[in-house]
Amino acid sequence: MRLGGRWRRLFAGLLDLLVIGLVSSPFTYRTVTTVTDSGLSIEVPYTQTLLVGFIGFLYYWLLTAFWNGQTLGKKIFHLRVADLGGQRVGVGQAALRQVVAWVMYVTCCLGWVDLAFILFQSRKQAVHDIAAKTLVVDS
Repeated sequence: MRLGGRWRRLFAGLLDLLVIGLVSSPFTYRTVTTVTDSGLSIEVPYTQTLLVGFIGFLYYWLLTAFWNGQTLGKKIFHLRVADLGGQRVGVGQAALRQVVAWVMYVTCCLGWVDLAFILFQSRKQAVHDIAAKTLVVDS
């Protein structure tokens, strides 16, 4: 079992973010509200943030669980998520992976810490991979 390359993981992730943006954009158009504080007007996309997060969570979780451990980006870049033995991940394992990733990404700058683990960890695992006992491998 060969580990997936860091650059391919990056480009697969960027492609997945583009897909999520395209899928969620019809539902999030014009979902801003204006908050006024001391005469300063700021537009806050509160609904968009929640909806895009929910769509993203479902995208990663369901595709990882039911499409051989692959999102569209991982499929194009010949990667897949596997358990530590190289086998297909289960629904619960894929859900745990995404919950940890989601919590890390919405908690200040911990998303960067999560991704930085890939650079320094011998098995190229992010924190969400370590928590769910998964690897990203070549498909």
